[in-house]
Amino acid sequence: MLNWLQTLPNYSAYGSPTYFIYLIIAIIPLMIGIYFGKRLVWYEAFVSFLFIFFMFTGSSVQQGCSLIAYIIYETILVMWYFHYRQKHNTGWGFYLLAFLSILPLVIVKVTPAMVGHNSLLGFMGISYLTFRAVGTIIETRDGVLKELNWWKFIRFMVFMPTITSGPIDRYRRFATDYQAVPERQEYLKMVDKAIYYLFLGFLYKFVITYFFAMQWQPFMEKMAMLSAPHLSWWVVGVAYMYAGNLFFDFAGYSLFAVGISYLMGVKTPMNFNKPFSSPNIKEFWNRWHMTLSFWFRDYIFMRFVFLATKKRWFKSRNALSSTAYMLNMIIMGFWHGVTWYYILYGFLHGLALVVNDAWLRYKQKHFKNLKSTWLTKGIAILITFNFVVFTFLIFSGFLNKLWFTH
Repeated sequence: MLNWLQTLPNYSAYGSPTYFIYLIIAIIPLMIGIYFGKRLVWYEAFVSFLFIFFMFTGSSVQQGCSLIAYIIYETILVMWYFHYRQKHNTGWGFYLLAFLSILPLVIVKVTPAMVGHNSLLGFMGISYLTFRAVGTIIETRDGVLKELNWWKFIRFMVFMPTITSGPIDRYRRFATDYQAVPERQEYLKMVDKAIYYLFLGFLYKFVITYFFAMQWQPFMEKMAMLSAPHLSWWVVGVAYMYAGNLFFDFAGYSLFAVGISYLMGVKTPMNFNKPFSSPNIKEFWNRWHMTLSFWFRDYIFMRFVFLATKKRWFKSRNALSSTAYMLNMIIMGFWHGVTWYYILYGFLHGLALVVNDAWLRYKQKHFKNLKSTWLTKGIAILITFNFVVFTFLIFSGFLNKLWFTH
């Protein structure tokens, strides 16, 4: 059976124009159904299964098996906790289930650092599915989920347009959106937006990203490596090329996911909103990978602040917020992987958020009459952009290659 699956073609999500042709043809009946006010649930399930199946065939069969086991595991945990929560609200029950839900992701992230190879539990998208599962457990703990069944949860977890790389949705938002079939005029507006997102995504991912990823960044890296392990101006070029590559590739993918979701009648949240025009680092995180940023804000930062306030761990609100920033961003760094450059990336962004708040307090106290102009805003954007580019260079791992593996 596994040998047969490995002989089948593999279609990575949004990886080629052929994939889009097949996908659009497959969802046309769904679009017709929604246009006439009916969601074709079982046909949608069949199409989703078919495309997810071909995402994990060929060389990705092992990942497909891990995905199936993972979905079963998380569904059992979430459903058990939902039924438990109807009668009990113990802290130990919540923390235990949250820990068990996160455990597969922790194993996948820690394994390369511990044993030198990837975990067999890993598959493309495990991080985003874990955020969905843990978010559902937290929503259950908060008492905001009044109804949940295994099929709806699985449908939320494996929603085909966003399964491998997000955006990260919330169960309550998704379920409410999915149950309400959009009115005809509203759906036509969604289709109009979807077409725009898809064309913009093609421009980002298949045109602009090509030059960054295939032309400019490799050239800069090649030239920078000639002077390894010493730094050179070519490393600066690598930093800017990597930042462009990362943004246009990921933003393009996110636009595809949102566009296809809209065609399927679901308003998946956006992931990017002109992040490089941010005048400070806090604004940047409100615009960059927004569904991830907001997930960490709501489920780590705010909950730590609430718990620390309740337990009176800090006398100073500034010390509390600074600690929460550092904790939030360092955890985000560890989430990317247990390597020095991911962890340092998270540390630097946490420190930048602390410095940003300190500067705002200082400015409010000593420069009350300082007016915001196009010049001051431009300088702020320039500083923020270059800081982000510098930290992206660290995040890329290129310095690790330059200094330690040349």
